[in-house]
Amino acid sequence: MQLTKHAHACVTFTDGARTLLVDPGTFTPDAAELISAADAVLITHEHFDHFDESALVAELDRRPGLRVFGPAAVRAKLRGRAEVVAAGDRFEAAGFAIAVHGETHALIHADIPVIDNVGYLVEGRVFHPGDSYAVPAAEIETLLLPISGPWTKFGEAADFVRAVRPARVVPIHELMLSELGQNSARMLLGENGLTGLPLETIPWGNSTAV
Repeated sequence: MQLTKHAHACVTFTDGARTLLVDPGTFTPDAAELISAADAVLITHEHFDHFDESALVAELDRRPGLRVFGPAAVRAKLRGRAEVVAAGDRFEAAGFAIAVHGETHALIHADIPVIDNVGYLVEGRVFHPGDSYAVPAAEIETLLLPISGPWTKFGEAADFVRAVRPARVVPIHELMLSELGQNSARMLLGENGLTGLPLETIPWGNSTAV
């Protein structure tokens, strides 16, 4: 199975001719193209940087058989054309086995309502948490680690990695950090920092076996 990193929180999983897309949002410039190439789409939550509503609506108009999964708010915005998932669910998408962990978005501020957020464990190996540091009740080989955003904090990210204890860590959700900020994240959170594991940065459009 191959993992391809795209801008911000968007990734694809491929295995042969099968393609599974996770969190194509408006911060991902080629979101519409990625959606058109996907056999199924997973959305962790409704925020625009993870969920390009207009691109998905357009693709569902063109290809009604496209399967999209996400919380209830995603289904509502797609006019009922998504399958609602929640913590504890297990299902298959594009031939990939998916387990759902987590229920809510991380707190940004007490004045901002907390929304639903689900994380996806793909093939029992790779975990995409969306916008949350909630620890999944499963062993994780590769953790996709959010490192920037209004809800993130490096100390909490370090504790998340320590609690999950993955074999590999790939940073995502990095778009709000400059190159200097991303280097700082690697130093503080990496193998010589708080987690003891290297942050394996994957350039946009590049892939790795997982």
